[in-house]
Amino acid sequence: MTTKILLTSFNTWMPHHKSNSSDDLLAQIAKIKSLPDSLTPYSLIFLRKLPVDFQLAPLQVIAKIIELQPDIIICCGMAESRSKLSLESCAMFEEEILRTNVKIEELLTNLTITEISHDAGKFVCESLYYSVLNYIYSKRLNSKCIFVHVPILTTENFQPIITDFLSILSSILIARD
Repeated sequence: MTTKILLTSFNTWMPHHKSNSSDDLLAQIAKIKSLPDSLTPYSLIFLRKLPVDFQLAPLQVIAKIIELQPDIIICCGMAESRSKLSLESCAMFEEEILRTNVKIEELLTNLTITEISHDAGKFVCESLYYSVLNYIYSKRLNSKCIFVHVPILTTENFQPIITDFLSILSSILIARD
């Protein structure tokens, strides 16, 4: 059975943004033919350039989840002020905190430019993450979900970020076996 992986990214939202690093990352991932060390057949499905909108982004992603019923969901967003990939441990709405159903600490093994974050940003990224986790939990789906914040990509961090992200993808696939 093929494991379906849904990957999402956002569009730009500020006039000075030429692109969104989360979408730049997924554009590069889309070019890769196979994941390292992957024994599990998988399919990458991209939902790129989501609108930076508190209602529309979650609606589009949840509609895609209903359509595809993915095994793994990796939502990505840009974090302009961060210097590393950040795996978000949780998302909050008002006083309710929802935690990822992935053991993200285990994903950090051998990664060079990735950290765990406990603050998804109080913006559209957190709204999306919370909405997706809430949907998964309320519908009792078996889908695994993480949110990855992507720093601005530079010539210095580009390859390490690609390498870490591919490792994260591989680790999540292996954990599902």
